[in-house]
Amino acid sequence: MNEPAPTKNLSYRRFKDGETIWNWPDLTKKIFQQDHSYKCPTYIARTPPCQSSCPSGHNIRGWLAIARGMDKPPVEGMPWQEYAFLTMVEANPFPAAMGRVCPAPCEDGCNRNEVDDFVGINGVEQYVGDWAIQNKLSLPAPEALSGKRIAVIGGGPGGLSAAWFLRRKGHSVTIFEAHDQLGGMMRYGIPGYRTPRDMLDAEIGRITSLDGVTVRTGTRVGKDVSVADLDRDYDAVFWAIGAQKGRPLPVPGNDAENCVTGVEFLEMFNLGWALSTAKRIVVVGGGDTSIDVASVARRLGHITQTHRHDTAAEAGLLGHTAHDVASALTRDGVSAVLTSLFPIEQMTAAEREREDARREGVDLRGGVMPLEVIKNGEGVATGLKMCQCTMKGMVPQPIDGTEFTIECDMIISAIGQMADLAEGLESLGNGRSAIAIDSVYRVRGKDKHFAGGDAVRPHLLTTAIGHGRIAAETIDHFLGGELEEKRPKVDVHWFNLLEELHQRHLDPTPYDHTQSRGTSSAKYAVHNFEDRGANQIIPHKDLFKGHFKYVARSARDERHVDAEHVLGDFAERIVGFSEAQARKEGERCMSCGMCFECDNCIIFCPQTAVSRVPKKDRAVGRYVQTDYGKCVGCHICADVCPTGYIQMGLGE
Repeated sequence: MNEPAPTKNLSYRRFKDGETIWNWPDLTKKIFQQDHSYKCPTYIARTPPCQSSCPSGHNIRGWLAIARGMDKPPVEGMPWQEYAFLTMVEANPFPAAMGRVCPAPCEDGCNRNEVDDFVGINGVEQYVGDWAIQNKLSLPAPEALSGKRIAVIGGGPGGLSAAWFLRRKGHSVTIFEAHDQLGGMMRYGIPGYRTPRDMLDAEIGRITSLDGVTVRTGTRVGKDVSVADLDRDYDAVFWAIGAQKGRPLPVPGNDAENCVTGVEFLEMFNLGWALSTAKRIVVVGGGDTSIDVASVARRLGHITQTHRHDTAAEAGLLGHTAHDVASALTRDGVSAVLTSLFPIEQMTAAEREREDARREGVDLRGGVMPLEVIKNGEGVATGLKMCQCTMKGMVPQPIDGTEFTIECDMIISAIGQMADLAEGLESLGNGRSAIAIDSVYRVRGKDKHFAGGDAVRPHLLTTAIGHGRIAAETIDHFLGGELEEKRPKVDVHWFNLLEELHQRHLDPTPYDHTQSRGTSSAKYAVHNFEDRGANQIIPHKDLFKGHFKYVARSARDERHVDAEHVLGDFAERIVGFSEAQARKEGERCMSCGMCFECDNCIIFCPQTAVSRVPKKDRAVGRYVQTDYGKCVGCHICADVCPTGYIQMGLGE
């Protein structure tokens, strides 16, 4: 019986069946004539696309190398998970949270997509983040206090990230937060079954427990504290106030009392309010927020009484105490319709989130646009008039004769967010409900004010975290009187060979300033290495992908909830990786732009010019060396380098 042909290309093939390399003129030329170039192997570090795609700037390649066991902890007895955690928090202090909710643009950019399937980056991040919480890891000790005081306005991911990185640099930080608890959109914009509150409290607590970090909750800047007060009392200010206002539907009738925004809905839900007596809800959106709104509505159900939860939720129990409120309410199922301008398969929400929502009973309708909120004589919305549409770029085009009405008791607009710049913050606005910044995140027209996160441009939580990290660095430069004019082209936390050598006690010796020819034997030079991480991203075509065999990706398990059982179910859905799964995904990483010690260059060098660095002198990126007296410049080592780390240049 003939087996069906495989539907998936299992691995990259450089040659087709029947071809021979000796009849391939280009390869023959490389082997026999390339020595005329006088070029020898050089080692070029570039940023992999996963890192360049990560808005927080994670050193993803670095902590995957730790997971695979190639990069060993620098301290005897340190677990690899702790070393990976310390590497992660160099860019992002929330690995457990982001490993759960980030839509993972890093995985979309992963070069392994060209071989079989992306590396499960999010799964490894969650595993390490959860391990760190279970083992009660703290953040690295920050520098001694510098005497400089920074005000961080907003205790969400951007503000907390900035607080951590500013404190690392020695500055004291005061966080001002209007809510009673820190977390921002991680707490008030995402339901607890996606960001468990005990996990969130643990990651936030690492930052707030640092000496030199002060928190003032229940304090709204502009109302309780003026901008003038901040200018008087602090050396710099970082604005991370988020986008706390939802955009209403741009149609007639949107002022109905039961027509609310997704931001309002999720905030009230996460504050512990039972929202409404609505049995039929329409959510207009198409992004992740709209999915959260519809899924939460299905879990809450219809309530016959509305009460505010009148006892403070205990730490770690907010998910069931404030969200479910089962002991106080009688509920029936709610019908939730989610509409999108784009067809369902083109919705901006992650495919996994769409499928979960559909499984849980949310009715997804794509390619439709709202026309009018239908109200009764009392001004209450009773339906949403819609029609089918096509998209011309980002502008919907109605299709005549396709109008219809969805009857409902509540309409929730989840079509976007904007910053709330009222009550004393008007001077920060750019006229479009956002804060205008320059290329180094400084607020335009305000010398010592900086901003980031959704207040600048609503985007991902991890984007806000990245803004906080970058702004902390520019604020540190500003306080030192050396504020740069622009940031690096690839603005991520990339590999630093000198730091790697330092932690291995392999620092170069001081340069004696004596002129000599060649540096191949010099101890003061990092020979034959160039760091292009700030300027170049390595594409898949620069890798020898034929080295990599098909290896199936480890996917995290999920606890699926069907429509019949979703009511009142606020338990977490994602099942985290085991250690074995995390290690396997580390091994699948192709280490784009960095040596991963495969020995190909040593094995295939016809002149035995390439050899391993002595074991006592090895470090990440310093595994092989070249004898330029033997090298003839044949280029074979560069051809067979799976990671693209070797390029040909003037070696001596």
